Amino acid sequence: MTTKDSPHKPHTVPKYIIYGFFTLGLVSAIAFRVIIVFQHVEPAWVRPVWYIAVIGYFLFFLYRFKISQKRKKAINDYQLIEKVKANACLTDEDREVVTYLLSSIKVSLEDINYAIIFITSILAILADLILSSLY
Repeated sequence: MTTKDSPHKPHTVPKYIIYGFFTLGLVSAIAFRVIIVFQHVEPAWVRPVWYIAVIGYFLFFLYRFKISQKRKKAINDYQLIEKVKANACLTDEDREVVTYLLSSIKVSLEDINYAIIFITSILAILADLILSSLY
């Protein structure tokens, strides 16, 4: 269990890391969707763009996995679910961890990421249908 004296208390990462991985995820998502266009207009670019997309997603999802594990570990280490179910009083340290968890969710850009992936997926399908009818 993490204690007050532990240097490993959960905390949110700096904004530049959040925005950096957000950008990496978006580049990867767009790269996957632009492959369909390259198949029609410049097939030689398909493989390099695919590698960019896969490597980018690998790093992005590794980061997201670590964030998820960090949140779950904090919940388990501080027995937050059990304390809430038992209506137990939260210590100051428990409140700090709950604040971390809520802040981590609040500053996450995953909702924007999902919206952009949704939109670019529709655009990729439309581009393929249009390009398929032209070539």
